Amino acid sequence: MALQWLSCSTAVLLFLVHITPADMQSCNGGFPGIPGIPGTHGPNGNDGTKGEKGDPGEADHSMRGQKGEPGPMGPPGRPGLKGDPGQPGTRGLPGLPGPKGSPFSQQQSYFSLKSTTSSPADTPIIFNGPILAEENEPFRGERLTNETTYTCTNRGIYFFSYHISGRYKVCLKLEKNGVSDMELCDQYNGFLVVSGTAVLELEVGDVVSLKTVKTNTILTGQASASTIFTGFQIFPTS
Repeated sequence: MALQWLSCSTAVLLFLVHITPADMQSCNGGFPGIPGIPGTHGPNGNDGTKGEKGDPGEADHSMRGQKGEPGPMGPPGRPGLKGDPGQPGTRGLPGLPGPKGSPFSQQQSYFSLKSTTSSPADTPIIFNGPILAEENEPFRGERLTNETTYTCTNRGIYFFSYHISGRYKVCLKLEKNGVSDMELCDQYNGFLVVSGTAVLELEVGDVVSLKTVKTNTILTGQASASTIFTGFQIFPTS
């Protein structure tokens, strides 16, 4: 119906165009004017409604190429997080026996004696009384050479101590191989006690003695006074 109306309108318009110049010419005596300038384009129309989704296309995998060559190795990545501790492993086999140790002397050298007789000045003091006289021979300790000098039989580190009771004046020196290692002297208007200790390293055959020096008034053979000389090996040396 709309197309038919448009066709009729067009025909009437063409008819008027053909008849109008004749009338204008006859009435005014002029000629028809030139066509006017075309107008500007009108604005775009609004978008239409969205169409329906089309059918999916057919997948074609027949043109897949061949597998390429492996690429070069990339740089190492950063260290990962520390993992959990693993389970304990099985117990290993026993190791080989170690080398045989060097022999160790179980004999411990020692002595502890008291003096029961007087000694001249500047001479080794005589120690002839064992402290453990009631014990068996192995437990009494060693005897001193000539009751005055200890002779080392086991190389090692030794500890020596002495305790001297006297009156007015006591001077003593501890000698190793005839050389004074320590000297002590005390003087008092009455009874006095002089004591001392020393640690010495001895070789087999070294001798140690305790000597008086100058004028001494050492008390011996009295129940209230004792003169004692003791020594023992702390540990052997190789």
